[in-house]
Amino acid sequence: MPNSKKTLVLGASDNPARYSYMAINKLRGHGHEVVGIGRKKVVVSDVSVGTDPIQIKDLDTVTLYLSPAHQEAYYDYILQLHPKRVIFNPGTENEELEIKLKEKDIPFMEACTLVLLSTGQY
Repeated sequence: MPNSKKTLVLGASDNPARYSYMAINKLRGHGHEVVGIGRKKVVVSDVSVGTDPIQIKDLDTVTLYLSPAHQEAYYDYILQLHPKRVIFNPGTENEELEIKLKEKDIPFMEACTLVLLSTGQY
């Protein structure tokens, strides 16, 4: 798809009740390329979720599904990927990471990926 935005779902889960699971499915349904990193190696939709950070070229978006306490381990990883934006989904808001993103000129927003997709604003 011409408007496909390569997206990293950080905090990916294969539990259908989790928002990260719903986001992966909805992102794929909208034709976006998805990379998932979570606590365990699983497959969601057609996305293989890994447990270790990997290099990702041409990354558009990091969408966070980790609590702020669990994000700290990924600060350097997110910053070195230098995505075009970071989405803090509800409950993931993190002032410390937002300051680090500002310092690196990485745009971020506090929003819900599912709502953005549903309203055509993704």
